[in-house]
Amino acid sequence: MSAYGILTWSRGAATDRSATLDTRCIGKGAFEPMEAVMAVAGHVVALWRYPVKSMAGEELDGAEVSWHGLAGDRRWAFIRDGQERSGFPWLTLRERPELAHYRPRFADPDRPNASLTLVRTPSGRELDVADPELAAELGPGVRVIKQNRGVFDTMPLSLLTTQTLAGLGRLAGTDLAPGRFRPNLLVEACGGCFPEDAWVGRVLRIGALRMRVDLRDRRCVVPTIDPVTLRRDPAILRVIARERNARLGVYGSTVEPGQVTAGDPVELEP
Repeated sequence: MSAYGILTWSRGAATDRSATLDTRCIGKGAFEPMEAVMAVAGHVVALWRYPVKSMAGEELDGAEVSWHGLAGDRRWAFIRDGQERSGFPWLTLRERPELAHYRPRFADPDRPNASLTLVRTPSGRELDVADPELAAELGPGVRVIKQNRGVFDTMPLSLLTTQTLAGLGRLAGTDLAPGRFRPNLLVEACGGCFPEDAWVGRVLRIGALRMRVDLRDRRCVVPTIDPVTLRRDPAILRVIARERNARLGVYGSTVEPGQVTAGDPVELEP
């Protein structure tokens, strides 16, 4: 017998979820309820935010996710001299790989969007992100800006699976650390290689967050840079271009804000 239903979630506290089942007519005068099943797709193994675009990330145990991504993520960015009117004015690892060795932190990590942002330089100095000395160190004419909605290349959330990382490593013939790809969410998925490709167009429930997976992530040269040694390996991008149509991982957007914590299950909504 065929039947279907819609499972509608209501939320009070972040950990309090309840489900209500809608019923639909199956035949003349007949109603039969059936719960829509949430498919478990994996679980979160790591979370990162990047307080300053292209600088080192902070690994987190948990984070609040708003309409504009993880709290405090990519709120600051440096602009290259003479590029103010460019479509992509940002100073990034492409031009300055050593940015990976600049380590931002929030003076008040519990209030990242309102906190003072400090940056530890490779020499060990700690400067306010807005200190002109820091901009001068990064290059002539470089200046800093803050955008409360975040400075994102494409979308405010990025996700990568451990299976995709391992699959690309096999294709490239080398072990690859997730830091090369700068995701917000690293997920261990249930499935084979590159499972997140199949999630495009779907909504994920991750902790209290509902995230729509909007598109695959088109890669630039950043993954070729080892964030520890700063050495470049162009072969990695060649493999992504040849085997993956230059795409690896996925971008997404917030459907419903909420808290995400390492270890949270990742569920596919029906």
